[in-house]
Amino acid sequence: MDSQRPLILISNDDGHLAKGINELVSFLRPMADIIVVAPDGPRSGMACAITSQLPVTVTPVSQTEGVAIYKCSGTPTDCIKLALETVVPRKPDLVIGGINHGDNSAVNVHYSGTMGVVLEGCMKGIPSIGFSVCDHDPDLDFSPTCPYVQQIVAKVLEKGLPEGSCLNVNFPQHAPYKGVKTGRQTRGRWGNEWASLPHPRGGGNLYWLTGNFANHEPEATDTDRFAIENGYISITPIQIDMTDYTLLEAMKSWEFK
Repeated sequence: MDSQRPLILISNDDGHLAKGINELVSFLRPMADIIVVAPDGPRSGMACAITSQLPVTVTPVSQTEGVAIYKCSGTPTDCIKLALETVVPRKPDLVIGGINHGDNSAVNVHYSGTMGVVLEGCMKGIPSIGFSVCDHDPDLDFSPTCPYVQQIVAKVLEKGLPEGSCLNVNFPQHAPYKGVKTGRQTRGRWGNEWASLPHPRGGGNLYWLTGNFANHEPEATDTDRFAIENGYISITPIQIDMTDYTLLEAMKSWEFK
């Protein structure tokens, strides 16, 4: 690793073999030295989960000029925690999650293992970005995202991010993209989240996670969902501090006995 080049730590929740993370490495290789520490298999929906009851391993996969890849038996968050204390030679200039196969807009940010990577990097005081494409195709063509990924990464390397803030970037399912929109997280929630089937051997039902997302503000034009549903790349800044300051102020008038 060249100490004069930026150092980027990358992980995801689709596993180190996923096309999205490997395309991301190829996009950023000209810009920085890269260390990948990613799960050894899919870990979608892990959010910020950590492994506390079992030991975790990190194993070298490959090393070429400027790129070192490791697989980890733990969660996406484990990958960042472990990488920063073992394989990373110095504090990275950037932590990146992705490119995720699937949408991480709206409330999905709370469930996403890829965004767990980003939040962990942010909590460690490192500028962090999550990249997702709203398509679960494992063989998706990621090439249309390349110039935008490079521009966003270059901008964050240049300007940094405020302490405690990170970026959630979502690409629409279909290219070409109309451009980039910054916006807030859409208000909405998931419903009808479980499909029930009888157990083939009796003894109750089996439940498969599914669901439909209900956008509670479909007319709003300043949200991440509006952007991606209208062909724009969405960038949403998010914060580690989840305090509701408006409610906090209102609670000063509450009386407790």
